[in-house]
Amino acid sequence: MDRRSFLQFTAAASSLPALPSRASMPADPFPLKPRMKLGTQFGSGPSDETLRVLAALGVNHICSGLPSRSLDEHWSVEGLTKLKERVESFGLELLMVPLPLSSNPIERAENPAIMLGKSPERDREIDQICQMIRNLAQAGIPSVKYNLTILGVPRTSPTTGRGGALYSTFNYDLAKQGATLTEAGPVTADMMWERITYFLERVVPVAEEYKVKMACHPHDPGMPREAGFRGVRRVLGSVEGLKRFIEIHPSPFHGLNFCQGTVSEMLERPGEDIFDVIRYFGERRKIFNVHFRNIHGHFLNFQETFPDNGDVNMVKAMPIYKEVGYDGMIMPDHAPRIEGDTDQKQAFAFEYGYIRALLQAVENEA
Repeated sequence: MDRRSFLQFTAAASSLPALPSRASMPADPFPLKPRMKLGTQFGSGPSDETLRVLAALGVNHICSGLPSRSLDEHWSVEGLTKLKERVESFGLELLMVPLPLSSNPIERAENPAIMLGKSPERDREIDQICQMIRNLAQAGIPSVKYNLTILGVPRTSPTTGRGGALYSTFNYDLAKQGATLTEAGPVTADMMWERITYFLERVVPVAEEYKVKMACHPHDPGMPREAGFRGVRRVLGSVEGLKRFIEIHPSPFHGLNFCQGTVSEMLERPGEDIFDVIRYFGERRKIFNVHFRNIHGHFLNFQETFPDNGDVNMVKAMPIYKEVGYDGMIMPDHAPRIEGDTDQKQAFAFEYGYIRALLQAVENEA
């Protein structure tokens, strides 16, 4: 640019209206910065070897495995800080830790009294959860994931998919045959809502005070509203139920571990309807983590597929998360099982690459 052009440019720029000052802009606890992150999660660990592989693959953000099933030294500020520092030593970032409220069925639950509704035992368990949240905040870990379930994750026998891979499958008509009550006995929808509300009203204020986001996983899979399954009504197994859930104790720190696969399992037409569901919860800033999972089938009868060969167009789904301003982790979940693929390492590597390519394409759009 020569001198004359430069002077013309600066004169034109000086005539533009002034931008508002930063001080005059409204405060937002989670500003819209759509920088989605490829992430992953663990049932336990992970090992140093796994962390090195993740760093090489560009999976730079993780949810750790469960530190411990109870409030011990692993849940202390020191223990959580060591975990965070270990992850960071591989160039990764620890964004989330699971609470001991897992997807295990009630018979194997870490804190069973919470969902059994037993007092005063549930009050002691809730107090421990609250202390874990306080310790996470002091260790600099910004979010947790958890489940509020009695049934766990029911499935029927796997079915064969692409290339002979085994797809996790659920068929309600087969599952209900011979189904017996759980340890919880008959649990109505009102009973479930009471237990969920009791938990949220005591824990969310602590999460809000310490600024730790709480991401709850939906019930997987949804069940018939009136019949339920094994005597239990799955109130977080429908879109309407999830809408009610996020309104129980409104807070920017109370939201969802949005399993796209599980939500698709709630729908009769997942390939058509999932996109509006993403928008609903995303626009309300209630998506705190995403399990980017696909299915073939529909409500009460489905297979969990590879992300590229299910009924949902995942290429169409990814830009919607950017559209609503989501900036958290996008991670695979429930990968199919391939013969000879020890610990599903190859299946998950494929899914990491698939998600990373979609993220790169979406984030680089003009």
